[in-house]
Amino acid sequence: MTTATIFLGSNVKFLRIRQKLTQENLGKELNMTRSKLNCIEIGQTKSPSIEDMLKFSSYFKLSIDTLIKIDLSKVGELKLRDLEAGNDVYIKGGNLRVLAITVDKRNNENVEYVPIKAKAGYQSGYNDPEFIASLPRFSLPNLPKEGSFRIFPTVGDSMLPIPEGSEVVGQYVEDWQSLKPETPCIVILKSQQDFVFKLMTLEEDRTFVLKSLNPTYQPYEVEVENVLEIWKFHSFFSKEIPDSSLDFSQLLKDVKSLEEKIKMAIHGNKKTAG
Repeated sequence: MTTATIFLGSNVKFLRIRQKLTQENLGKELNMTRSKLNCIEIGQTKSPSIEDMLKFSSYFKLSIDTLIKIDLSKVGELKLRDLEAGNDVYIKGGNLRVLAITVDKRNNENVEYVPIKAKAGYQSGYNDPEFIASLPRFSLPNLPKEGSFRIFPTVGDSMLPIPEGSEVVGQYVEDWQSLKPETPCIVILKSQQDFVFKLMTLEEDRTFVLKSLNPTYQPYEVEVENVLEIWKFHSFFSKEIPDSSLDFSQLLKDVKSLEEKIKMAIHGNKKTAG
């Protein structure tokens, strides 16, 4: 079963209060009765007319897609100001990140699992409700009530000591600017079909630095525009027990110490040669 939450009413109320307007004030601006506006805000009007939606879009300078699909109360302040400044990516023809989800019979959000065989399709179907509905769905205990979660299989050893082949539970990140430096995340990129599990840091130049826990892998950068989705690490489960002998922090210190000794040796040889 798929669901699509409509946020028009709650968004209109949120924006109205944000602009310190009463229902009567906004109604006069839109040539709409206060009672009609109130019905839209509380969701009693299930199918507002196109004319009314155009009025809201024109007044708040936001696209209809944004007003309907995005819960503006949960958008970060910087992103909200960006939208209010006219930088609505829907109006510009871009793709604002809208999460497709599924729910159970009690209307509780499921935790979808993206198996390895579905990786290739996820890149193109990540925002397609039908594709998401085709994924295996689970209900996991002890997850926060707020937020959306998804399970991704990992491959490779770039995030050791988390064992290769683990199943990582990630929480959907809507506001990328809220990420703290080196937050472990599952990243969905436009440029590759596989998922990337890295420590992410957002730089001021609109690039992400992606870093592995395994120091044998070098960090690299990707443009923000190349990122489709980000899922912040919540937990993982595995059939293997993590190898406690893999102390990479100590290994990194040993490598740096060796590098210093090599530099000192080279410097000493130069002095002897001189």
